[in-house]
Amino acid sequence: MSIDREFFRHVLGQFATGVTVVTTRGSAGLVGLTVNAFCSVSLDPPLILVCIDLKSRTLQAIRESRMFAINILSEEQEELARCFALPSEERYRYFCHAPYHLGVTGAPLLEGTLGFVEAQLVADYPGGDHAILLGEVVALGANDQPASGDANTAANECPAVAGTTLQDGSGQPGRPGGKQPLAYYRGRYRHLADDYAQPSLSPLSTPSDVI
Repeated sequence: MSIDREFFRHVLGQFATGVTVVTTRGSAGLVGLTVNAFCSVSLDPPLILVCIDLKSRTLQAIRESRMFAINILSEEQEELARCFALPSEERYRYFCHAPYHLGVTGAPLLEGTLGFVEAQLVADYPGGDHAILLGEVVALGANDQPASGDANTAANECPAVAGTTLQDGSGQPGRPGGKQPLAYYRGRYRHLADDYAQPSLSPLSTPSDVI
C-alpha cells in the first residue's frame, strides 16, 4: 500500500510534541540538531530514544563520540530551535551562538533550558531514512531540581540548573521558574496559553475510578 508523503506528515502533525536540541561533541567540534522525535523508553535501566535523519552531521558525530545530550527547550528558545533546524554557517561554524557548558559526557548543555538528559549510545537501529538511537542515561537535570548524575561525578562537573519548584492552584508543582515548554504542532512552533482553566472533574471521573 502506497502512503502519500505529505498526507503522512499532515496526519502525524496532529500529534503535539515538545522541542529539543540534541547535542554532542565530535572530532569536528560541537554539533546540534533540533529534534521532536524523542521519548523515554525505560526506567530500569534508564533509557531514552531519539530518531535522527541519516544525512545529519549530528548523527555522524554521535556515532563517533558514542554520547549525546537532549536539551529540552523553553518557549523563550524558539530562535535556537529554528537555528539548529537549518543547514547554515551559523549552526555549523558558530553553534548558533548558543551559551552552553559541558556535561559529564562532554556533550554541550544549552543554558536556559527546561531540562537536559545526557546519555551514552547503547544501540543504533535502522529506521527507514532515519536512525533510531537508544541511549542509557548517565546524567540529567531540570530547571526546578538539582542535577543528577553518576555518584562519582563531582557536582561542579554537572552543575544543577538554578530554579525553584512552583505550585499552581491545585497544589501541584507548576511551571519551573515560570518558564513554559516550546511546543510543535501542525508544522509550527507553538506557545502554551497561560489562561487555561482546568474543568472540575465529575465524581465518576476521579482517579480512583480510572482503570
